[in-house]
Order: sequence, then structure tokens, then C-alpha cells
Amino acid sequence: MKIFLLLILIFLLPSKVFSEDIIKTLSDAFKNNSKLNAQRASLEASKQDINISRGEFLPSITLSGDMATQKDTERVNQSGVPLRDVESTPETNSVIVEQKVFDGFGNYNNLKKSKLQFEQAKFQLNKLEQEVLLNAAKAYYSLGYSFKNSEYNELNVDLFERQVESDRARLDRGEISLTDFAQSESSLAGAKAQLITAENELVSGKKNFQKIIGSMAPEDIDLELSTNLVIPNSLNAATAKAEQLNPKLNLAKLDLEIAERELFVARGDLAPSAKVSYSKKTNKDLSSAVDEREQEEVKATITWPIFKGGKNLSSVKKAKFKKEEKQLIFDDITEQVQIDTANAWSTYNASESVLEATRVQLKAAEIANEGISLEYESGNERTTLEVIQSRTLLLDARTSFAKAQKDFAIAQFNLLASIGDLRIDNIK
Repeated sequence: MKIFLLLILIFLLPSKVFSEDIIKTLSDAFKNNSKLNAQRASLEASKQDINISRGEFLPSITLSGDMATQKDTERVNQSGVPLRDVESTPETNSVIVEQKVFDGFGNYNNLKKSKLQFEQAKFQLNKLEQEVLLNAAKAYYSLGYSFKNSEYNELNVDLFERQVESDRARLDRGEISLTDFAQSESSLAGAKAQLITAENELVSGKKNFQKIIGSMAPEDIDLELSTNLVIPNSLNAATAKAEQLNPKLNLAKLDLEIAERELFVARGDLAPSAKVSYSKKTNKDLSSAVDEREQEEVKATITWPIFKGGKNLSSVKKAKFKKEEKQLIFDDITEQVQIDTANAWSTYNASESVLEATRVQLKAAEIANEGISLEYESGNERTTLEVIQSRTLLLDARTSFAKAQKDFAIAQFNLLASIGDLRIDNIK
């Protein structure tokens, strides 16, 4: 029973570890990305714009007060008799309450516009989040490919080193020619050069991972562990979902709706407006004859801008053209989203087919290389060139399979990003 449990742990632990690796990678990218944090702050600022627009519906209350020191000198009455100098400290306090009654629905449309801009900020954040997730996934799986490429090239160098040692002994026994031995040495040198390139690419991959994710790169990545993403089962389903979720499309739609509201606001500037105000003023030490006075006033004001040099009419025309522009952009983005979704769907299906083909290719290359190597070492008529070719094909099959694993994983993320449904909770 203990052995059985141990085998289960050995089988499941790597999957759990690597599963946590990809989730941690994406979480680190979310936490460390400065653009995301800036966009989150922008979202909070947009939320305050709604409160600002709502404030236009509420009355405004203004308190004011002033105090001065005055001195009247060289005064004379109507008969020309000099009067004594007078000093005073007049003081005025006032409270004014104003309430807009109607402004051509400008307040209403500005509030609607602020709410649309807040939704726009949310989609901007969603768009950036998906871009960060996609870039993080690309960095993760590209690094996984670099690990495998370096590992396979190291195995290839090891195989050729053993072959060179074996061929040196066979050359001493006269079983192969000097030409065959030279071919082995040449292949070993080429394998070492490829290994150096692969190791440099691995270093670059780690640096790129740290730059994008903002944390240290893992020591290994298991490309065999495929993520369980919720992928649509058809192109039509993917396109329908993209029309609902794609942030670029939703941003274009909101741009059009905002342009419509701006047109309503511009038209509202041509309409009459009305407001009611109440004011109360207290004047102290007003004059030598009046020591204190209070004034109360209730006033209704109606204004109607008939002509402002053509400015209002031009604003309406500008808003109309702006709306037409946003409509054309929306139509173009709608078509582009459909194209991007179709391309992502095709890439996803093609990468899955390539993955299965390279899996078969790798299995065949492993069998062929093992058979040819055994026949060569047993003194069969297999030539050194055939062994070199079989090992080259094996290396190509291994790297092609690793690349296909990387491409298939990224294609899934790319498809969800094209649809607009790439979220951390979609990844298992």
C-alpha cells in the first residue's frame, strides 16, 4: 500500500509543481506590471468623474465675506462747511444658493458620458490584463522550449562524444577509415556549436522572462503539462463570443456611444437654460447713516444663446463628424476582430495537428536512431554517415516536438486573447 501511494505521489507531484509554476508566473506578471497598476489607478480616477457629473444636478452653496478699513477725509457739506474725518470698517457676509433647473439636458448627457468613460476604463484595464497574460504565457513557454532545446543539444553532444571515443577505438582496430573518424569529429564540433547557441538562447530566455514577469525564472518547465483552457468548440462559437467579449470591439463601441453623447451635449448648448438662486447678504458699518443691513433675494434666470459667432453650430457639426468617424472605426474593428479570431482559430487547429505529427516523428526518429546505432556498434554495414544522419534527425525531431508543444500552448492563449476571454480563472 505504501509503495502504491508513493508511486501516486511521484506521478502527481511534477504536474502539481509545474501547474503552480504557470499560475505563479501569470500572478507575478499581474502583480508586478507597472502598466497594469497605472491603468488600475486610471480606473479609479474615471469612477470619480461620475461623482463630478452627478454633482451638476445638486445645488451649489457659496459663502463669502469681506472686511475693509476706510477713512473719509476732507469732507464738506453742501454749504462748504468742513466736516470731521470718519473712519469705518465695513463688513459684508453673504450666502448664495443656486440650482440649475434645465440646461438642455447637458447635465444628463455628461453623466451618461462619464458612466460610458468608466466602462471604457474597465475595458482598457481588461485589454491590458489580457495582453499581460498573453505576453507572460509566451515568455513562460518560450523559456520552456529553450530549456528543452538546450537539454537535447547537450544530449546530442554527449552522444557524439561517445561516438568519437568509440570510432577512435574502431579506427585503431582498422574497422573504419580515417574519413569516417573525421566525420564523427566534425559532427561533434557542430553539435558543440549548436549547444553554445542553445545555451545562449536559454540565457536570453531567462532574462526575457524576468523582464516580462518581474520575478526569477524557474529552473525547469515541463512542456508535457498542457494547460486546460476553456476553448470554444467551433469557429462560429469563437466569433460569437468575441463579438461579446473582445475588449477592442467593446472599446470601439463605447467610443461610438460617447461620441453620440457629445453630439447631444453640443446640441444642448443651443437650447435655453434656467436656474434659480437665493442669496442673503449682511452689511455692517455700511455708512455713517446705516450701521447694518440685510438683503435677501430670490431670482430665476433664463438664458437662450441665440448666436455666438457660429461657434455653437460648428460644435454640433464637429460632433456629427466625430460620430461618423467613430462609426467607421467601429465597423472596421468589428471586421478586424472577426479576421483575428479566424486566424487565431486556424493557428490553434494547425498547431494541434503539428503537435501530433511531431509526436509521431519523434517516436519514429528514436526507434530509427536506436536501431542504426546498435547495428553500427555491432559491426554491421551501417556507415558513420548514417549514424550521424540518424542522430541529426533525432535532434531535429526532439526540438521540433518541443517547439510544437510551445506553439500549441501559446496558440490556446492567443485564441482566448483574440476572443477576449483570457483570464487567470480560465487556466487550470
